[in-house]
Amino acid sequence: MKKRTWDDSPMMRAARCQVTESVPVWLMRQAGRYMPEYREIRERVSFIELCKTPELAAEVMLTAVQRLGVDAAIIFSDILLILEPMGLELEFEPDGGPRIGNPIRNSSDVNLLRELESVEDLEFVMNTIRYTREGLDDSLPLIGFAGAPFTLAAYAIEGNSSRNFRLVKAFMHVCPNEWQEMMRKFALSTARYLNSQINAGVQLVQIFDSWVGCLSDEDYKKYVKPYSRMLIDLIIPGTPIIHFGPGNPILLPDIRDAGGHVIGIDWRIAIDQAWNIVGADYAVQGNLDPAILLTNREIIRQSVQHILRQVGRRPGFIFNLGHGIMPQTPVENAITLVDAVHEFGVVR
Repeated sequence: MKKRTWDDSPMMRAARCQVTESVPVWLMRQAGRYMPEYREIRERVSFIELCKTPELAAEVMLTAVQRLGVDAAIIFSDILLILEPMGLELEFEPDGGPRIGNPIRNSSDVNLLRELESVEDLEFVMNTIRYTREGLDDSLPLIGFAGAPFTLAAYAIEGNSSRNFRLVKAFMHVCPNEWQEMMRKFALSTARYLNSQINAGVQLVQIFDSWVGCLSDEDYKKYVKPYSRMLIDLIIPGTPIIHFGPGNPILLPDIRDAGGHVIGIDWRIAIDQAWNIVGADYAVQGNLDPAILLTNREIIRQSVQHILRQVGRRPGFIFNLGHGIMPQTPVENAITLVDAVHEFGVVR
């Protein structure tokens, strides 16, 4: 019997909306603070040191894949690492929260933001990809990722995490020309970054627009959509793209139109309702509430079954959380989730 390759894996087939014999599953932040192996490494190195040490970054992801039994790996990295070679001062607080030392606040700051012409300063990410790909079974695809232009711009302007996004919203309305230039730089730079990841060995990519849910549909159409589309149009053809913009289900039609083959869905909308909005020509990924993993085995299994019943036998479904795993999650509960998808997600 011929051994399956990553190209014929359930994950890749689902991303192409092809029929699979089972529902694939992987988890956002599947290598993270909830795992004791990760915490042990973090006692020795800072978060950014871990990201910039390819051998360790590969190790934490390979450990997670082995323990969980997921159907895909995602490189261990961070969406904000691209900001450093673009001229922004990035640091991470002891609790892991990011901080920008020189946030963008005016037109002069935008002029100082450098478009990424080369990924040389991010070569450690490419080496992480190579180490991870080398350690993975050939049947498992590897996912690369980057932040979407809006989310990168939001961090760059706010300077750290935000609850009300007042600075970025004000900037895009008050300084529309500077906003356009900044978003163009982020779109072009991120395209080069993701294409380099593809050339280094990832099989598909995910674009995280983690903060876009704070916007109205009108603002998304005007200030964000053109640049997400610019980014996606520049990605190497034939690479499956997962486009994930959580927080506001009303944006789903425009997120779909901005581009991508798989649309990520969060828990704020039922998966079948979201898929009907997105359309049958697209694959979808989601959408268990991460808080469910803080409950117990019975509730987790029931929740998995509920989502799978909503999906039915439609090809093109990838099981995931509606956001990343919470640090308080017991590892056994994450394993229970993956096992339940493999048990109940067999397509008969």
